[in-house]
Amino acid sequence: MKDVVGVKFRKEGKIYWFSSPFPSLKKDTQVIVETENGLALGSVITEVRSVPKEGLPPDLKPVVREVSDADNPVREENRKLEKNARNYCAERIEARGLPMKLIDVECFFDRSKVVFYFTAENRVDFRELVKDLVQKFRIKIELRQIGARQEARMIKGLGICGREVCCATLLHNLDRVTVKMAKEQNMSLNPEKISGLCGRLMCCLAFEYDAYLDLKKDMPKCGKVIDTPEGKGKVVRQNVPRGEVAVILEDGKEIALSMKKK
Repeated sequence: MKDVVGVKFRKEGKIYWFSSPFPSLKKDTQVIVETENGLALGSVITEVRSVPKEGLPPDLKPVVREVSDADNPVREENRKLEKNARNYCAERIEARGLPMKLIDVECFFDRSKVVFYFTAENRVDFRELVKDLVQKFRIKIELRQIGARQEARMIKGLGICGREVCCATLLHNLDRVTVKMAKEQNMSLNPEKISGLCGRLMCCLAFEYDAYLDLKKDMPKCGKVIDTPEGKGKVVRQNVPRGEVAVILEDGKEIALSMKKK
């Protein structure tokens, strides 16, 4: 068995796993971890847990230490570098007329690398831009193209529900979303109704999909004729969150029937 802990480098990012020589690490603790590209600063998202060694990747990196007050000046300098790098990169993109949109900049804790996240409709030849950035900052540079969903996660915003988008708050990973999930949740298939700020299917469709399947498994499907306390009737609608179905009786009367087990 080996102690591991989940760490996120960005609030809206995915969870990465590291071996933990510190069994007492708590959630929300900021730590320095070793990565393939050098040291990085992240936040602990899970409690320390023991996992069989055979279930772990062979190149699992360790948590080096907790962040201390002495790291604050380094962190502040890195934030300044990110801001300067973003402004300069945006200027060079415009000057070179490149068909790309800069979204964010991330500097590794030990300044071993600076990552520039961007979106573009097609592949972009950014070799000259990389030369500009390397010449300016004298640091290893990576330009990473991301999709529309990752862009929305970084930029954030409010969904049609009035709350901050799920991808930037409660979702750790961006799962695949399909139209079937919308159908199972009785959603309108109007693209404007089921699309998020990114223009893709809303993440909440995948997040709630399993719950809807579980709630619907004992509910009669629309069109099925069932027996009710008031006689036979046809199911015309399902209200899955409430566990109810709407039934049209033989005399034309519509009733709501609870499917919850008592």
